[in-house]
Amino acid sequence: MICKRRSFVGFTLAAAAYAQSGPAPRADAPRPAQPPQVVSPEVSADRHITFRIHAPNAKAIHLSGGDIPGMNPQAGQMTQGENGIWELTIGPIDPGAYRYNFNVDGVTVIDPRNPSSSESNNNLWSLVYVPGSDFMDTRQVPHGAVAAVTYYSTALQRFRRMHVYTPPGYENGSAKYPVFYLLHGAGDSDDSWTSVGRAGFIMDNLIAAKAAKPMVIVMPAGHTSMGGFRVPGGADEFARDFTTDIMPYVEKNYRVISDRAHRAIAGLSMGGAQTLNIAVPHLNEFAYIGVYSSGLIGEFGPMRPAGAGGPTIQTPPGPSWEERNKDVLDNASLK
Repeated sequence: MICKRRSFVGFTLAAAAYAQSGPAPRADAPRPAQPPQVVSPEVSADRHITFRIHAPNAKAIHLSGGDIPGMNPQAGQMTQGENGIWELTIGPIDPGAYRYNFNVDGVTVIDPRNPSSSESNNNLWSLVYVPGSDFMDTRQVPHGAVAAVTYYSTALQRFRRMHVYTPPGYENGSAKYPVFYLLHGAGDSDDSWTSVGRAGFIMDNLIAAKAAKPMVIVMPAGHTSMGGFRVPGGADEFARDFTTDIMPYVEKNYRVISDRAHRAIAGLSMGGAQTLNIAVPHLNEFAYIGVYSSGLIGEFGPMRPAGAGGPTIQTPPGPSWEERNKDVLDNASLK
């Protein structure tokens, strides 16, 4: 270690001496041109948004964003102005968070001037927020914390990630809190609820208004494949990950009240189906269940005709979901 340190010091001194002995830059040498300053996105008081990108050599650029109402390649066509800056103003836009990207000559890129981003299932998006909604605006109230947590899934045999919200005061206290497991939809990731969904700001505002009790919110990654969509089999894989690894990890590493009365689970779309697959067979563990626009439930069978002249459809084989869970659903003591 001593020899390596001396070698490093000697190399550094030699490099410095060489740099000092080299020719000094000419005073009249032209400086490289600096790119123009670009502000993007820019949200006005009347809820219009102006997007800009510096791309002097581009032939065509358009704004893309499925979250933005009415957005399509024609409506999103940007115009090139001075200094190679392309620009588009849209609005007025309803208050909320919106994902967007730029398509530059057929290549999708995020906004290089915007540090805010949001992950979907298979892409990274730039993120813009239009204020004006009290329940999710960034307000002068005590704020909790959102952490990206890496854990090892023994069920899936690999490292996984989830996002966890802890309420204001969690770090400095010793109290235990209720826990809410919040599952995302098929097009999203574990990042989505707190980025485009603004779950942390919503909870901060609700807690400050005494409209919600302080709680820990766990937002796991619902997709179990390494990339892309994978519905068949994924529900069972995620359920194993949830019961074997996610819940035990949370109850070991966070101050949560680990009983049925203080445990909730809810999900959107695909997450709604996962919520039912997890919670209904374990109603003794969850006192609160929320299903928002649930996606399809269970495994998928072979394609078959829907009827004379109709399309082919894919249906779950065997008993229906209600039939498979009849004993639990009929148990009045769990309701």
